[in-house]
Amino acid sequence: MCGIVGIFDTHGNRQIDRQVLTRMNESQHHRGPDEGELHIEPALGMGHRRLSVIDIATGQQPLRSTDGAMTLVFNGEIYNYRELRAELIALGHEFRTKSDTEVVLQAYRAWGADCVLRLRGMFAFAVWNRSEKTLFLARDHVGVKPMFYSLLPNGYFVFGSELKSIMTFPELSRALNPRAVEDYFAYGYVPEPKTIFNNAYKLPPGHRVTLRVGSKSVTPERYWDVPFQPAAARPEAEIEAELIERLREAVQSQMVADVPLGAFLSGGVDSSAVVAMMAQQNPETVTTCSIGFNDPDFDESTFANQVAQRYTTRHHAQIVDKDDYGLIDTLAHLYDEPFADSSAIPTYRVCQLARKHVTVALSGDGGDENFAGYRRYRYAMAEQGVRARLPLGLRKPLFGTLGKLYPKADWAPQMFRAKTTFEALARDLVEGYFHGVAKMPDRVRDELFTDQFRTDLQGYRAIEVMEEHAANAPTEDPLSIIQYLDFKTWLPGDILTKVDRASMAHSLEVRVPLLDHKFVEWSSSLSPSIKLKGSEGKYILKKALEPHLPHDIMYRAKKGFSIPIAAWLRGPLREQVRQAVLSQRVLDTGIFNEGYLRHMVDQHESGLKDYSVALWSMLMFEAFLRVSVNS
Repeated sequence: MCGIVGIFDTHGNRQIDRQVLTRMNESQHHRGPDEGELHIEPALGMGHRRLSVIDIATGQQPLRSTDGAMTLVFNGEIYNYRELRAELIALGHEFRTKSDTEVVLQAYRAWGADCVLRLRGMFAFAVWNRSEKTLFLARDHVGVKPMFYSLLPNGYFVFGSELKSIMTFPELSRALNPRAVEDYFAYGYVPEPKTIFNNAYKLPPGHRVTLRVGSKSVTPERYWDVPFQPAAARPEAEIEAELIERLREAVQSQMVADVPLGAFLSGGVDSSAVVAMMAQQNPETVTTCSIGFNDPDFDESTFANQVAQRYTTRHHAQIVDKDDYGLIDTLAHLYDEPFADSSAIPTYRVCQLARKHVTVALSGDGGDENFAGYRRYRYAMAEQGVRARLPLGLRKPLFGTLGKLYPKADWAPQMFRAKTTFEALARDLVEGYFHGVAKMPDRVRDELFTDQFRTDLQGYRAIEVMEEHAANAPTEDPLSIIQYLDFKTWLPGDILTKVDRASMAHSLEVRVPLLDHKFVEWSSSLSPSIKLKGSEGKYILKKALEPHLPHDIMYRAKKGFSIPIAAWLRGPLREQVRQAVLSQRVLDTGIFNEGYLRHMVDQHESGLKDYSVALWSMLMFEAFLRVSVNS
């Protein structure tokens, strides 16, 4: 696992500034503390920071072909590199190393841009072809590894593994993208391909792009998508057996490393499944790591201990204070953009713990997206059942009126969500799903933003992100559509971003076998009726795992990495929130309505309303401004 950077002069005749390239590369030192090298030639510079995992002795980068015609920088792991290496040798390609890095380079030499169709793993890489004066970039199928880029008006194209690396380039403006701001306050993150800055972008998952000398634009091309093509019906017992076989194979393929390897173990279904598969294949004891909280309302460590004891893992647990809120500025520095998922705090801590014992950790991320495990899927399908029985002409006035009249009970548990449900039922599937997942609903964002900022948006609304993906979804099934939306937005924008930055901050490589693209293709082909069965999410996954995991691990209420934000903001962070949210730095942006900001702070402090999600989003936005814009 590494960090990569590059500068390409699309004019084709300028020398690359070594000092600038060095600063870009060193901004990502944490991603690769073992080695750092540069490659510079006319019109091109590449940099690499290395975290040694495979072929430690000879896997240095940037890697040049023997004839010097091609140069590669690569971040990630290719799990089928041994098979590809044998195939390439049979085609006449010669290898100097045993690394997966050289396999990627030779694969590009053999198959060009279509090499990505043969790669199985997590990756972001760039290949420079000197003879053809082309630069090729690609990002893995589901977006485990990041890639940022910008094409500047002066003809320089810059790219890197983190936004901070390309923002180091002196000509790149830090002007905010108004649409990205709208997206952030709706989703809690900035979805691909935007970044928070005007002229900087993310290469979307499953995309590749080729630039040439003379290129005046960047046009990414999609090479893969979650297919959601239904397979023929089969008995559940057959599907369960195949699920375990495919899961075991995906896990086994990702256990290749020349350094200590372990797993995160939260005590939930997905991480427990990964640990079970590891332990059943590995003759040595598996190392597991988990975080517990000193408050039983937030602690799941007893469930992690159950799995650790069953599989006799070398288990490392750490209890942290539930009031572990001292990381706000640290997170702002790591994420480079405003990022409002508060579970970034315990994720940072579990990565910190894991790095003390291993260099590579397997994670259970992806199980909810693959097998419809989120509670919101259950709500969305219940609402869709009502939509199917009542025409929009009746639903919209009826439930729209009820949504306006029904009081919003902020103090009530999630299950008493009548106002949200009424509002969702007045909308179609995509509108209802967006309304359900939005950190701030439309009415709150309308109050939050100034008139001038709404004018700057030119009518743009954050729901357009989901509407565009839904229009391109390869399925008409309602459950599959919202799973697809999560694969395009929530998974790369929030979950994978959170884990990548938190793990790389500690030079820890995290692998995600449940997001192996072959496994994703297969799981997407399963009938929605065996993913969400009645009120049971992940039904087929849980049934398949019954012989492998304790019953109460699988059939219990999920807590996740939740933290007590509402209490923090009324208690120990009360004054910090007021100072940050109402700071001159925030008001000077011209984005926010000062009166509404004061209203949210006052109402939350008094306990009259719960504005914790909105205020946390504002707190992280202010930290972003302070760390990444005004620093």
